[in-house]
Amino acid sequence: MGFTSAWSISAHHDAFITDALAPRLLPLIAAERDDPLARERWDRWRREPLPDFRTWWKPFGRSERGEVDALNSFHELTASGERVQKMYDGLSPEDDFCLLTHVWDLVTDERDVFLSVQSKEFALRSFFHAIGPVRAALIPGWCGNFLLTSAEVRRTLPAIERALDFTPEERAAVEDQDWLDYREGEESVLDGPLRMWRQAAEGGRGLCGVAVVIY
Repeated sequence: MGFTSAWSISAHHDAFITDALAPRLLPLIAAERDDPLARERWDRWRREPLPDFRTWWKPFGRSERGEVDALNSFHELTASGERVQKMYDGLSPEDDFCLLTHVWDLVTDERDVFLSVQSKEFALRSFFHAIGPVRAALIPGWCGNFLLTSAEVRRTLPAIERALDFTPEERAAVEDQDWLDYREGEESVLDGPLRMWRQAAEGGRGLCGVAVVIY
């Protein structure tokens, strides 16, 4: 059965970040980050970064159990988290707030959002594998989900630049491990996040990052 996922980073004024989003989203991100199984999966990936993605799917019976377990662990780590997912689905009985209508639909300038929509794939998964765990650890929040005020954007920008600024040789190696297919004019997961951070820092905006399954 197929699915479609999205990884979005959108820019917002601080009042919206602190008043509308922070009380709803920050507890969900914290719960995802503090889940013991999620931490175990993160630590395993940091200890055992996966090899070239083209080696992952071997003929039946030829993969070692440890390789299969490491791959499954990484897949679970980089899939949409159940808690943040509820904010897209609008499942809270006490609050009809949802990402689609109350966050994404409010963005009127396409420059104020990075959006990677993928069929049968998670954009965050390809992004994390391509940049590796050392660089991924510099990104705030948890597995593509984060909420930052304008001051936090400015404070974290140097770390994001260390994570996502590449030499030509590094860029070639990273691009080789990003398996997503891009349509003409579509922004890469290797470019969009850094653009959004720099743009928000310059414009005094906060950022909301969410990775969810659309359907």
